[in-house]
Amino acid sequence: MNGHPDASEPRQLREVAVRVAEEAARVAARLRAEAITQVRTKSSHTDPVTSADTATEELLRARLAELRPADAVLGEEGGLSSDERESRSGQLCWMIDPIDGTVNYLYGFPWYSVSVAVTRDGVPLAGAVVEPDSGRVWSAADGDGASLNGQPLRASSASQLDLALIGTGFSYSRERRERQGALLGGLLTRVRDIRRAGSASLDLCAVAAGWLDGYYEHGVNPWDWAAGALVATEAGATVHPPDPSAPYGDAIVAAAPGIQAQLTGALTELGAAGI
Repeated sequence: MNGHPDASEPRQLREVAVRVAEEAARVAARLRAEAITQVRTKSSHTDPVTSADTATEELLRARLAELRPADAVLGEEGGLSSDERESRSGQLCWMIDPIDGTVNYLYGFPWYSVSVAVTRDGVPLAGAVVEPDSGRVWSAADGDGASLNGQPLRASSASQLDLALIGTGFSYSRERRERQGALLGGLLTRVRDIRRAGSASLDLCAVAAGWLDGYYEHGVNPWDWAAGALVATEAGATVHPPDPSAPYGDAIVAAAPGIQAQLTGALTELGAAGI
């Protein structure tokens, strides 16, 4: 992922991303006990939104308005921050997911995060993914590497798909879940094992750390993957952002370089384009 020619800019933006994501993570953690009693749904009756999702996004928007007033903000709950249909060419746009893994948050399963990334013309320049429960901070800047709590990250050296641990996720649409399940059934015989943890941003960070050898998921939104994809890329993973014209469909695919071609090949062969 190639960013702006000013090498200092991504580093400075990374600092902002970490700062606001850490603040938001503290809010999400503090509000959980009350928030899980105030739940509504959006895309389906199994797709929840808590009051903490809304409050955390409001905090992120307010802090970014203070620190980066000229930039656009695109959030999961509130859409784009301006009256425009999309950010202007060349304008920085912050992609924010106040709680990525709301179902986990609702149940007390600790694999959820606040995800904050900044992009220019769709290309991530910097990002941070912060886990409220553990306090772990994943971050990256274009050309400046990726880290977990300040320690450099490196994707795994996996070279065989049949020995690879692969992460994935599922849609909230019943019909699409059926197709995803069929695809997964075919892939299970070709890999070491599968993990489904429920947070796209953290699954991508797990690829960056070598905790997963690869990850794929259909139907993810930009705020779900922008920060985690940059962390994975800067850790040396190969990342294919969602592209409906890809032979494996609109999935994001991140993998150790040694299995990337094998994973995308398997997904293509198993009919992932039809998911």
